[in-house]
Amino acid sequence: MIDSEGFRANVGIILMNDDRQVFWARRMGMDAWQFPQGGIKENESPKTAMYRELKEEIGLEPRHVELLNSTNDWLKYWLPKQYIRKNSEPLCVGQKQIWYLLKLIVDETYLDLSCTNDPEFDLWKWVDFWQPLNEIIPFKRDVYQQALKQLEPYIV
Repeated sequence: MIDSEGFRANVGIILMNDDRQVFWARRMGMDAWQFPQGGIKENESPKTAMYRELKEEIGLEPRHVELLNSTNDWLKYWLPKQYIRKNSEPLCVGQKQIWYLLKLIVDETYLDLSCTNDPEFDLWKWVDFWQPLNEIIPFKRDVYQQALKQLEPYIV
């Protein structure tokens, strides 16, 4: 779903464990790490999209997590020119995201990166809450910082 300004509606997921570490995943076949995220389909709420992406990307169901909070509003980032697909309509210039903070309430053995035919990630690890800011691709860094800052007060 791309809005009139060219931003694709998306959700981001920050999954936390009992040690207040966050789930950090490597994109399939790349040396690029990120939080799980994904697009919102037409007529789908951000919350519904978040639970769908949670299942598709890391194999978790709503009963496996506790929803702690979400960002107040859309957080936006622009894609660098080399990532914009000029031949696609409508043109997507970036993403606008609602971020969710979740707590894993089951054993981590429930995590499953291969629950779909086209896995997004091939490796994951738990990292300190702020570590992703040092590793995320630069054009996403500001959104990650905003999301972490907004959601930090809800860490339990």
